[in-house]
Amino acid sequence: MPKMKTKSSAKKRFKVTATGKVVAAQAGKRHGMIKRTRKFIRDARGTTVLSDQDARIIKSYMPYDR
Repeated sequence: MPKMKTKSSAKKRFKVTATGKVVAAQAGKRHGMIKRTRKFIRDARGTTVLSDQDARIIKSYMPYDR
């Protein structure tokens, strides 16, 4: 059986925690920060845990990162 391929874009952007949850950077912080509220910028700091539906998609991109 040949090895499965990992999507390089996914392994650069996401990380799987020890409990199996998928962690990603917060979205919406690349540009246009003037129009964002201070609360949005504060809450979007760091990383976030993806929803179960999104995590299932990302885990299919990284078959060995479980």
